Amino acid sequence: MMFAKTLLASVFALTAAALPHQARDNAGGGSVNFVNNLDTDVYLWTTSANPGEMHTLPKGGGTYSEGWQINPNGGGISIKLSTTQSQSSVLQFEYTVNKDKLYWDMSSIDMSPDSPFVKAGFSAIPSDSSCTTAVCKPGDANCAQSYQHPNDVNTLSCSVNSQYTVTLG
Repeated sequence: MMFAKTLLASVFALTAAALPHQARDNAGGGSVNFVNNLDTDVYLWTTSANPGEMHTLPKGGGTYSEGWQINPNGGGISIKLSTTQSQSSVLQFEYTVNKDKLYWDMSSIDMSPDSPFVKAGFSAIPSDSSCTTAVCKPGDANCAQSYQHPNDVNTLSCSVNSQYTVTLG
């Protein structure tokens, strides 16, 4: 029995070491992981006051992770996702850290209705099963779980320690 536990712990440790890591800039310890199941590369920028460095999620399973960040000007953070290297049609994962809570949403406001994200669908699932998820099914250009208009009420909250997985396609 002890051998099995040791073997299992070793497997978990090796798996964790192989996963992408990113320095965390937050209180808490939560993070967001993006998984690109589309048949095209996805580009992302983490923005606060200024657009951040562009990262590429390779098609067919590419991933990117980062810990929660704090906007130095007190506003929120937007992680913009696009299938081109421009930010002309973007899906956004937006959040603000406030003490022990993470307030977040998905936004389609700046996304074209014929975007590959709409065609393939997308979701944001927190690790805490007591928190609300956002799932937009393939082809749903007016998904009620993603902001479509600035006055929509789709902001959700969860523990700042939660891990989120945003799956594209």
